[in-house]
Formats: sequence, C-alpha cells, structure tokens
Amino acid sequence: MDVRIGRRVSRGMLPLLALHTFSEYYRSERKPPVTAALIAANTLIYLRPSFLDPLIPSIDEVWFNPHLILKHKDLKRFFLSAFYHIGEPHLVYNMISLLWKGIQLETAMGSVEFASMAASLLALSQGITLLLSKSLLLFFDYERSYYNEYAVGFSGVLFAMKVVLNSQSDNYTYVHGVIVPSRYAAWAELLLIQMFVPGVSFLGHLGGILAGLLYLRLRRSYSGSDPLRFLMRGFNAAFNWPLKFLRDLLGFRRGRISGRGTVGGNRTGRSAVWRCQACTFDNSGLLSV
Repeated sequence: MDVRIGRRVSRGMLPLLALHTFSEYYRSERKPPVTAALIAANTLIYLRPSFLDPLIPSIDEVWFNPHLILKHKDLKRFFLSAFYHIGEPHLVYNMISLLWKGIQLETAMGSVEFASMAASLLALSQGITLLLSKSLLLFFDYERSYYNEYAVGFSGVLFAMKVVLNSQSDNYTYVHGVIVPSRYAAWAELLLIQMFVPGVSFLGHLGGILAGLLYLRLRRSYSGSDPLRFLMRGFNAAFNWPLKFLRDLLGFRRGRISGRGTVGGNRTGRSAVWRCQACTFDNSGLLSV
C-alpha cells in the first residue's frame, strides 16, 4: 500500500524503518541522540516536508560530482551529497545500517566523541573519493566512469564506521551470506555489493573504507586534543548548563546510573583511563558510557 509522507509516496519501507528504529531505541538501555539525529536528518531531507522544502536544496544541486566540485569549489556538493538518497530502498538500507553501527559506537564512545568521529569520517571519505577520482584522471586518463560520476548517499560514512567498529574484533561475521573475519567485513562487502548491485559507487565505498583506516591511524598516532571534539564539548556544555542550573537550584543532586557505574559519585579505585572494546578509544576515567 502506498502512503504519502511529505512530498514522497512511501511503498511501506519508511514506516518499517520508523518501527524498527523505535523498537531498537526502546530496547536499548541508552538512547544515543547523535545516531537518532543523523537518521532524522537523512529521512527529512528525503521526505522534504513542506515546511522545510524552501530550505532544502534539490538533489540536482548537491550530487557528488568530482569535476563540478573542483571546478566551482562547491562545498555544498562536497558535504551535503552524503545526506541525500535516490530512492526509498537506498535510504532505508543505509539508515538501518546507521542505526546498528551508530548505537554500538555511540554507546561505547559517548555522544560527543561519536559526533566528532562522524564529522571527521564524512570529510575524510568525501575527500579521499575526490582525490581518487582526480588521480585516476591525471595518471590513467580515466575520466568517464569516476571523474564525471554523479553520486549521493551515506554509504561512504557507513563503510568508514564499519572499519572503526570492527578494527579490534577477532570474531567472524556474515556478509551477504559469506562468513569472513569481522575486521575484513568492509572489504568483503565492497566487492560483493559491486558484483551484485548495479549502479553503486565503487569509488565512494572504497573512499569510505580508506577514510576509516586513515582515521584509526591518525587517532592512534595523535596524542593532542582534538579541536573538533573540544568544540563539540563546548556546545554540549552550553546546551546542558540551563538544565544543570535548574536541577541544582531545585535540589535534584542524585547520581545518574549508567551501564558502567554512577556518574557524579566517588570514583576512588577506578582506573584513570579505560579502553573502549568496540573501537580504539582510550577514555578518561571521568567519562562513563
């Protein structure tokens, strides 16, 4: 049955996505807000509700096209193309994948760290894809398939997240019916999707994998403070200050219980640093996820 939602007609997959998302968040002990915000942003851009329609660029204005991006220095295409999808199956498949990866990573890393990582992976994946397409043109005169290719979708960021999520895993996983070591799952999915799904962006997916590997390398070798993370912590502190002020004013000072202990209580005997098992982050003992 067709259902009209905003300016789109849903074939039934969007209500299923909403139901699945609600179910996962209902069952989850923590409710990762950044993952929910990313899913909502992608879905709203696809649906184009009337009250947002004047503010949302059309897909023709944001296609990721290396030639146009470099020719016009078009940052709108560079960044926004990841949030657009060409059809309901494309959107739903990506958002279910984001839901699964996002809940695990954001729960393990914390919302601020996850938001910083997602922004970094977006910029890295788009930049590497641009660099690869330009390199193919310059060194191999390979223009037709990649340099002038039009692409949209969140897949590049999702491939990068898959690399981060599975980087320390020694388990095995199924990728479209094929069992592979989890740390190589992104590579297996890259090849299988390219073989069996027509019209996908091979270079975009490859750029995502390389972005994930580069991010992990930089994260392990860089010991200084992350400016993007520092900025997001500032926004988070500014947003939470009025709530904290009211809570202190009204005398609500009880500790908040989480999966790893009580925030705000005595931490005597706790390690100063703990290692996230789902990713590669060393976190301060003052943080709890």
